[in-house]
Amino acid sequence: MALTILTNLASLNTKRHLEESSDKFAQSAERIATGKRINKSGDDAAGLSISTSIEGQVRSIQQARRNAQDALSLLQVAEGGMNDVNNSIVRLRELAMQASSDNVGDAERQSIQFEVEQIKQEIDRLSGSTKYLDNPLLNGKGRNFSFQIGPDNDENNRFEYDSGKLDLSVSTLGLTSVDLSDIDSARESFTTIDESVKKLAEPRAELGALQSRLQSVSSSLSVYEENMTAARSRIIDADIAKETADVVKAQVLQKAGVAILSQTNMTPAMALKLLGD
Repeated sequence: MALTILTNLASLNTKRHLEESSDKFAQSAERIATGKRINKSGDDAAGLSISTSIEGQVRSIQQARRNAQDALSLLQVAEGGMNDVNNSIVRLRELAMQASSDNVGDAERQSIQFEVEQIKQEIDRLSGSTKYLDNPLLNGKGRNFSFQIGPDNDENNRFEYDSGKLDLSVSTLGLTSVDLSDIDSARESFTTIDESVKKLAEPRAELGALQSRLQSVSSSLSVYEENMTAARSRIIDADIAKETADVVKAQVLQKAGVAILSQTNMTPAMALKLLGD
């Protein structure tokens, strides 16, 4: 290589390699600081596009899981009201059994009948006051609820529950005529009360099946979210061990480059010595 004054090729070459080492150091340092292998489209345009799409899926799955849990909450509210109504009906049968025996007199039967009327009123109150977001659930005046429980726009990703078909009022259950004021009426009430128990059992069983379904949906969505998150991680997450090694390598090259650049910058001065004093 010629010894020149105007152009120092060795210095330019060293400077270029030093800039490359600095860029690699900055890139690895950024990846370590953010934990991401892809921080801008220039790092991996295709990978960034795929990971962004997957992130949208993951967040949709998370919301779908919350929707499923909200739907489960609705069913649990309805189940709670149905359980209280069932307890009231069981109490009615207990009173009917008591009133059907001659170990109580007419005065006691009047007291029993007073409790029966209170139980009927409570059943009507429960059917009207059991609500979800101000929507009645047990009096037949509720609406059809629809919950998005999957990330895609189709019927298989929706859960619907029509609360309007469930009516647990005293008249619907057939308990209006229950009268325990005399022994004959008390004995006849067994059939009526047992029929109301059957009317209540079917929607309770349906509600239990729906709750089991929603719990299964929530569990499967959790697995789905985990797998999609793992897929995104493999694309966008930085390998910290590799990036740490690259940082150390870049630091060594930087130090070497600075040292060599200092030496190459002395080359024109050496050429001047040939000119003498």
